[in-house]
Amino acid sequence: MSESLAGNRFLIGYALSSQKINTFMKDSLVIHARDRGVDLIPIDLDKPLIEQGPFDCVIHKLYDTEWRKQLEEFSLQSPTTLIIDPVNAVEKLQNRVSMLEFVNELKIEHLETPLQVFVSDDSSESLQDAMTREGLKFPVIAKPLIAAGAANSHQLSLILNQNELTKLNPPIVLQEFVNHGGVIFKVYVAGDHVKCVKRKSLTDISDEKLNTSTSENYQVSNFSAQNQSDHESFAELMEAAEMPPLSFVNEVANRMRDALKLHLFNFDMLRDSRIGTRYLVIDVNYFPGYAKMPEFETVLTDFFIDIAHQKRTRESGNSDQMENKNKEADSNRNNL
Repeated sequence: MSESLAGNRFLIGYALSSQKINTFMKDSLVIHARDRGVDLIPIDLDKPLIEQGPFDCVIHKLYDTEWRKQLEEFSLQSPTTLIIDPVNAVEKLQNRVSMLEFVNELKIEHLETPLQVFVSDDSSESLQDAMTREGLKFPVIAKPLIAAGAANSHQLSLILNQNELTKLNPPIVLQEFVNHGGVIFKVYVAGDHVKCVKRKSLTDISDEKLNTSTSENYQVSNFSAQNQSDHESFAELMEAAEMPPLSFVNEVANRMRDALKLHLFNFDMLRDSRIGTRYLVIDVNYFPGYAKMPEFETVLTDFFIDIAHQKRTRESGNSDQMENKNKEADSNRNNL
């Protein structure tokens, strides 16, 4: 049996879009958390945040300026309430260029990021010239610059040739496609809790396919739904794919968490088909779809209880410090 929280209940307010509420705030999570001493309370986005609560913690995934202003006002009024996560830290992951810049700075052995180039809408440089400048070759993945909060954030395309490249319009990010055996590793992070799962991805692109005269353009965001009809082949592929070493996954997750200063995120990682020890982080997402993760109710509730303990330990320490200061002051007065 997992640990339940002793003492007062831990109150978490959540501010999420209606879509995120439907995919994340499942009854199974709400009930599991409640049974272990954690209450998940919806924040009314039609009312000022400072008029709601009290909350021990606020979790959120909203990006507009008004929400940021409300969080700042609320933090001033309720400085002991934990905000997960700070808006300025979340912003790093909204941009597909900045989201990967820090990964190479971690200097973790066997871990890299793919080559990529961003072409702005006011650039006089052609997409092909930009690819040549950065040493990119076909195939490439075309991605919108903004990774979250926009309607087309997850509309990714696999571009095999020049013909398809000319159909793209900046601003856009072009990222190196690395053959990876048709399997992607999704690593979910919730505080100190890390879980890695295998997912179906794009199949490897052979030289024959790449050199074909027929132009092709795959919508990556729809690929899984379109290509998993053959359940037997899919199951065999997943079973055959070896998971990355757990120690490696945990090291990457922990180092990324410390660098990003975030509690809730996941990252997509590939293993190069040609070099089995070479891994590449291709995407990092804030507050991802945890409900797709096995046993997500237990993992998230364990995380909630962790932050409850951290908050109470800090408050207890502050209380002890204040008590000691008061005793010292009383002693000084008595000695006058």
